[in-house]
Amino acid sequence: MQRIRVLVVDDHRIFAESLAAALAAEPDVEVSAAGSGPAALRCLERAVAEGRRFDVLLVDADLGGRAPAGPSAVPVRAGDEDGIVDGMSLVTGVRSVHPQVRIVVLAEKDDPRRAALALQAGAGGWVAKDCSLSRLLTVIRGVLRDETHLPPALLTGVLRELTAARKHRTESERLVESLTPREREVLRCMVAGLGRKAVAERLYLSPHTVRTHMQNVLGKLGVHSTLAAVALARRAGVGPVDLAGDVVERGSQPA
Repeated sequence: MQRIRVLVVDDHRIFAESLAAALAAEPDVEVSAAGSGPAALRCLERAVAEGRRFDVLLVDADLGGRAPAGPSAVPVRAGDEDGIVDGMSLVTGVRSVHPQVRIVVLAEKDDPRRAALALQAGAGGWVAKDCSLSRLLTVIRGVLRDETHLPPALLTGVLRELTAARKHRTESERLVESLTPREREVLRCMVAGLGRKAVAERLYLSPHTVRTHMQNVLGKLGVHSTLAAVALARRAGVGPVDLAGDVVERGSQPA
């Protein structure tokens, strides 16, 4: 019998332990639990190192004690206690680092907007915390077959949210395409959270030139702040520069 390895991620200890015990009673399910996003990432990394990867994560939508406005705008790393503060950030981080792991979000209440955000972040299912064990097992087995599971009452609202998000994404993509290659480089640095001085050092430009580029980026995107520019960039699918590597050629000439 092939066992399904499940990791429950919830900072409510009693709920996590109760859910883990109920799932562990199934003959084909093996369960572990983590009380935070960073702890979950460490469990995933340790499992990979030991050759026993997890198949499914069950993630509390309100992990960390607050509801997110959207998917995480910054990369998350194992062991970074401040890098993950909510369930949606964990979904984004796990899908980027462990794409083979399927994710189901557990929620206190149905919320079409947040369910749509969860799907956009890479989750395969959204279920109520008070659903039956049989329903949860159906979802777990379903996402392993690459199915998407949502409560029927949420379908219309989620489709509406995804359609609206696609419209915003299309508009955001059009605005980003208006940027010059150098301005797009600067925008990716902004998405990574780099300030003007750091961008100047990375792109071998003067701070004055970077300031001009940033002003041009804000103007072309039609926003008035770096935070708004980063949010628009993320909607358009623009990711941050790789801070672990050198993405700028040493021979590049200052603009």
